[in-house]
Order: sequence, then structure tokens, then C-alpha cells
Amino acid sequence: MTKFKTLDDLGDVRGKAVLVREDLNVPMADGRVTDDTRVRAAMPTVLELADRGAKVLILAHFGRPKGTADERYSLRQVVPALSAVLGRPVSFVAAGEQPDLADGQIAVIENTRFDPGEEANDPALIQKLASLGDVYVNDAFSAAHRAHASTEGLAHVLPAYAGRAMQAELEALEKALGQPEHPVAAVVGGAKVSSKLDVLRHLVGKVDHLIIGGGMANTFLAARGVSVGKSLCEHDLTETAEQILTAADAAGCTVHLPYDVVVSREFAANPPSLRTCNVHEVAADEMILDIGPAAVEALADVLKTCRTLVWNGPLGAFETPPFDAATVALARTAAALTGEGSLVSVAGGGDTVAALNHAGVADRFSYVSTAGGAFLEWMEGKTLPGVAALEAASR
Repeated sequence: MTKFKTLDDLGDVRGKAVLVREDLNVPMADGRVTDDTRVRAAMPTVLELADRGAKVLILAHFGRPKGTADERYSLRQVVPALSAVLGRPVSFVAAGEQPDLADGQIAVIENTRFDPGEEANDPALIQKLASLGDVYVNDAFSAAHRAHASTEGLAHVLPAYAGRAMQAELEALEKALGQPEHPVAAVVGGAKVSSKLDVLRHLVGKVDHLIIGGGMANTFLAARGVSVGKSLCEHDLTETAEQILTAADAAGCTVHLPYDVVVSREFAANPPSLRTCNVHEVAADEMILDIGPAAVEALADVLKTCRTLVWNGPLGAFETPPFDAATVALARTAAALTGEGSLVSVAGGGDTVAALNHAGVADRFSYVSTAGGAFLEWMEGKTLPGVAALEAASR
């Protein structure tokens, strides 16, 4: 039972103007979109509404123009990529222009952040945008952690629905941490504990197994009295790490730290000083750069006992071989278990998506979120304003 209305609840939209909030904040180079993942994510909602006879008006932001019109951040330059992906014409509505569409036509409205009222969630801008449409559809989960006019405000003044991408994301997240099937494992990696403190604190009360990798594992190892040599480590946070381990213990959550590691005296691809050792054998001049093969095998065995997996962050310095080995091996195990139907696997965050693509398994997980900040805030257990507004609109 969803807590929000979807396009399935939307009646006849023929002739109606539908404001659709999408995420078109895409990477560009030389005036061209270099990665159209977010554009493709918009396709199901936009095409369905157009095919149902709606006048589709797409709202989105691009970059950080800070409330002023700046041609460098005009959405006009994204229109060709959007038109190519949708396979039909897309018109552009400049700031201050009134859209003029026939039923089934699609237009992109200029960057919402050109108006200072967008990030301020200003009632005047909300009313101005609302006057353009009859219905509001939010399809941009990646912007749902922002209480802006186009992501949150509009849901309070127009009939509000979740688009197909938003719906898929929220349903996947509900399966992962909302109402998951236990046992649940979480992989949390990345460089620093400080950036994931709230995530770790939240997860210990939610999951059965917490697998900590990346640079942050070194801080936890140091908290346990392990000498980590020259490894990336936040020594000032060892007490905090110890508190998280204590909280996990009290909650019945098993924390998995590596007991064998891949080390080197230099951080470079395939360095001559590379070796694998027990965590207690790291020399003073060595750095831990990945989890070792014995630990990876043990973690794979853990995943085989689990029904749900949430993954955020790599296990090692995966961009530099051979320190991608642990991330690739465990990701492939998770993908295989997902394929067998024994595991629901949900992953998210920029580095995570890159790591899973590198391992060649992004399309074999149950769901991979391209949202960065919103995914992290969801993992922290925070309320996302854009989602809360959709839920309120359905009551």
C-alpha cells in the first residue's frame, strides 16, 4: 500500500496542463549532454502523460545560478538531448513566457533556480508556477530532500502525484529499509566516517549486519586498537566509532570489519609494495587500500544468509587497480544472489553507482538509485520534504 498517489490514480488528463518536476541536472561539455541517465529516467512519466493527451510542462533546475538568469545554466541546452531520448519534439519556454501547447505536446520551462523564490520556497513563485498547470507530478527523487517551490511547494496547491521514476525509487526504498525482509545487510563504505555518521547511527537499529569498508573501516579498526599505519583514518573520531559499535551491540546488529587487508607503501596502480596481510600486521609505513580476499569471502557468506541488502560506498580505493577487487567481488556476489531471487539489493550514491558500473553489475541489482544527497538523507532516516508533501497530498 503506497502512501502517495501515482499516475495510476490520475484520471483523464486529456487537455490538462501537467507540471512535471524532473531532474535534468545533467553533466555537460561543449554544449552537449555527456551522460543522459537522468534524461532517460524522465522518459516513462513524460511519455505516458503525453500519450494520455496531457500538455506536459517539465520543471527542472540546472546547476547553481543562485537566483539569477545566467545563460550558462539555461535548460535550453538540455532540450535536444531530451527530444532525442523521447523521440519526439520538445519545445522550450523562456523565463516570463506563457506556454502554448496542444494536447500531447511537451515543453521544458526555463531553469526554476533562475528565480530566487525557488530555493526560498516562496509562496509567490509557487502560485505563479501553479497558474501554469492543473496537476503536479513529482518525478525527481534526487531533489526530494530540498524544500523548494518546484519540489515541495507545488504539492500543497495542486493535486499532487508521484511520477514513475519517483514511484519506483520509493517502492525500492520501502523494500530496503521501510518494511524489509530480514535478515538485512548494509554495506557502508567511502573515505570518511564523518560524512556517514548519521547513516551509521541510523542503520545499527535497522539492520542485522553492518559491513563497513573504505577509509572509514580504518577509523573503526583504530577504535578497536588496531595500528593502521599511514592509512586514511580519522583518529579524532575513534571514540564516536566506539559508541556506534556499542550501539550496534545493544541493537543486536553484527558489525563486520575486515580482518585481512590489502596494503601498500604508496597509493598507485599495481604498486611494487603491494601485499595482503592480517589487520594486525600493517606496518607503520603502509596504507590499507582494500579489504582482503578472506574477509570478502566471509562477507559473501553473510550475504548468502540475508534477504535484503542496502549498499552505499565502495569497500576500497576502487578507482585504482587492484584496490577495486573487494568491491567488484562482493558486488558480483550480491548480483548473483539477486538473480537467484534470494536477495533484494538496493544501492545508491554517486561513488556506488560508479563502482557497480565498474563491476558490470549495476543492471543486476534490484534497484540502483542515482540520487546522491537524497539517498544519503533517506539512509539517515530523515524526512524528505518532497516525499512528505506527496504523502500529505494523498490524505
